[in-house]
Amino acid sequence: MVTKSYSNLLELASGEAPSLGRISRGIPRVVTAPGIVPDLDDSDEDASSASSDRSSLTPHDRTIIVANQLPIRAQRRPEGRGWIFSLDQDSLLLQLKDGIREHADMDFVYVGCLREEILASEQDEVAQVLLETFKCVPVFLPADLRSRFYHGFCKQQLWPLFHYMLPLSPDLGGRFDRYLWQAYVSVNKIFADMILEVINPDDDFVWVHDYHLMVLPTFLRKRFNRVKLGFFLHSPFPSSEIYRTLPVREELLRALLNSDLIGFHTFDYARHFLSCCSRMLGLSYESKRGYIGLEYYGRTVSIKILPVGIHMGQLGSVLNLPETEVKVADLIKQFCDRGRVMLLGVDDMDIFKGISLKLLAFEQLLMQHPEWRGKVVLVQIANPARGRGKDVKEVQDESYAMVKRINEAFGLPGYKPVILIDKPLQFYERMAYYVVAECCLVTAVRDGMNLIPYEYIIARHGNNKLDKVLGLSPSAPKKSMLVVSEFIGCSPSLSGAIRVNPWNIDTVADAMASALEMADAEKQLRHEKHHRYVCSHDVGYWAKSFLQDLERSCKEHNRRRSWGIGFGLKFRVVALDSNFRKLVMEHIVSAYRRTSTRAILLDYDGTLMPQASIDKSPSPKSIEILNSLCNDKNNLVFLVSARSRSTLSDWFSPCENLGMAAEHGCYFRLTRNAEWETCVAVTDRSWKQIAEPVMSLYAELTDGSTIENKETALVWSYEDADPDFGSCQAKELLDHLESVLANEPVSVKSGPNNVEVKPQGVSKGLVAERLLSTMKERGLSPDFVLCIGDDRSDEDMFEVITTSMSDSWLSPSAEVFACTVGQKPSKAKYYLDDTAEIVRLMQGLASVSEQTVRGSVPL
Repeated sequence: MVTKSYSNLLELASGEAPSLGRISRGIPRVVTAPGIVPDLDDSDEDASSASSDRSSLTPHDRTIIVANQLPIRAQRRPEGRGWIFSLDQDSLLLQLKDGIREHADMDFVYVGCLREEILASEQDEVAQVLLETFKCVPVFLPADLRSRFYHGFCKQQLWPLFHYMLPLSPDLGGRFDRYLWQAYVSVNKIFADMILEVINPDDDFVWVHDYHLMVLPTFLRKRFNRVKLGFFLHSPFPSSEIYRTLPVREELLRALLNSDLIGFHTFDYARHFLSCCSRMLGLSYESKRGYIGLEYYGRTVSIKILPVGIHMGQLGSVLNLPETEVKVADLIKQFCDRGRVMLLGVDDMDIFKGISLKLLAFEQLLMQHPEWRGKVVLVQIANPARGRGKDVKEVQDESYAMVKRINEAFGLPGYKPVILIDKPLQFYERMAYYVVAECCLVTAVRDGMNLIPYEYIIARHGNNKLDKVLGLSPSAPKKSMLVVSEFIGCSPSLSGAIRVNPWNIDTVADAMASALEMADAEKQLRHEKHHRYVCSHDVGYWAKSFLQDLERSCKEHNRRRSWGIGFGLKFRVVALDSNFRKLVMEHIVSAYRRTSTRAILLDYDGTLMPQASIDKSPSPKSIEILNSLCNDKNNLVFLVSARSRSTLSDWFSPCENLGMAAEHGCYFRLTRNAEWETCVAVTDRSWKQIAEPVMSLYAELTDGSTIENKETALVWSYEDADPDFGSCQAKELLDHLESVLANEPVSVKSGPNNVEVKPQGVSKGLVAERLLSTMKERGLSPDFVLCIGDDRSDEDMFEVITTSMSDSWLSPSAEVFACTVGQKPSKAKYYLDDTAEIVRLMQGLASVSEQTVRGSVPL
């Protein structure tokens, strides 16, 4: 039996009659063969055309929220038959929906797993109930697969690595296990299948959350090339030095790049991701009007940097609860009425939250400040760990031992310096502790977006009821103090907090003392600053901003042609402007055969010769191809390069009829035996005395960089330097040279891995103009023009030949082919993927010319 289409599933759930739409193949909710990676290249649906299949259910904007866990609490009925479901008000996924109040018409559908295991016999009924009642689509996983996915790959490999823990030994994080990786990919594929049951690909937005589902974008993009897809990472993203140790590093990066928008909490996390893309995939990013974008096969993948906020309405409701008032009153009696000052820590019991370091710092505080003994109490709320394993047990044992030691050393009758609460607390109880605490300590050694400080600030601001309990007047200014680790995501947002390095015990102890001793007026100013920020950057602001940027990032979808290439997790979508297309061999060869006056302009580095090649001199095969083209009397072939004329003369001495332009066209000659001429007269080269010392300084400071001193130009190259450092130095050098050469007749340009200073007015466009005008002077009107290049300097040539029809340089019926290397913004109308394809193209044209020369194929 097959399931209905994704539109019919929701129609059935809503009680409407199903439409007569297409029928999709059955998608099982339960994997019957756990551990087997599903076929990544299943072609049952045509990915390139799937986006045109319309669902009949498009009432208004809809967002599909996808995460590992649904915002649902499940409880087995007392009699043991059936389930009771309720919304999890603490779930961020639910809060982001509530936060977007001005978009009440926006519909949300949730896809994810339940925390509880549901029997196979109950799954269909549970799925129906959740879809009808809560608009939730549950993903049911076999227990073994779920364990290998979550407790295996996610918690033993990704989570430690993203928190900077390398598996240097079996005890420090999990060594990479391909069996667990297969489980991770399998679960992501199952999530994709469930999304296919409810998605309307032309209208719906899909928002994927966190590291559990990092390869999901690839599966969705493969099915729907134009899917509107955003991804937000809630954990840290490690530096490239850490991330590059992951054996599947490229697979995860490429999968994320199948999103339209990728979100991070902080600039540091985004910077690390961009660095990984640069070092491992060779991608560069640029910022346009404040938006950061990565060009990936013609698609622009946007990068969003915005920390998540809290749900103000939920916190306000909890603070208004009678239970909260009662708990606050109890805590005041327990601490304040007895002259005690509370320091509060709220952390999960795991190795990255730094609980033991916090206890050591508190112990140091009591040792160095005996006046606080008997007065200050550290209340440490230890939430149950989300993972499991030996490391969790070690953290628990260490924490209990330290608490016992501190209490024995500094405790007094009726006074315990440390109170460790290791049982689950109700949310209102936690809020009550926030209200009473004089200072909140969040000293994790590495964490994502920890919202504890935000909750503390709102709780300390309180309300009128709590003010009465605390004995404050409604007009009394509020105060709060925060000591936060500089390694957590919210740290950059809390400029009024005392930021600490949690590994430095002395510094953290001093920060605790400062927080206790700071004047009330200073605490009030810090609190007001934090409160303004937290209120204006709540979860609704975060969600609205992300969805607006996602919509903006997807606007180009229907304006471009797109198709999928690659297999498995290397799949990606190529998106091109409708007028920018790949140069087809048959098309250009046909035009070549039927024309008789041809002009061919070729760049060298990056076009005929790969940029990464160590030996830059032309191969015998390249020389043979060029000679075949040049020996055809119908051709005028020109090589246009940035290299010096001595280098070109040496390398291409076997090519008698090859025209060459050196140093971007400053020098040119029509044949090997002709004299070199100049396109632009260059007499003043005194600027080199200014520029060369500056370049030498940067060459000395940038390992792997070199300087090439040409006749009319200077080039600083960082091709062999560290890419990040080289790029940074290139920007500095460009600014430096533009400043010192402002009054000189030169231009300073940045190119691929270089910065070049050359005379003003020199460009490859001048060479194209000179070549076409020379042909016209000889009475020749080209009816075939081919121009191929790979970088910005070649764009001038493209512009000249594409506009040359209006200048009467070409035959009215001329065939013009401006071709760039790779899919990127260009003035050329055609592209080829790489130098190998260009060489094959030139070889094909050379074969036609050889036949012509032999007279076997008359023109």
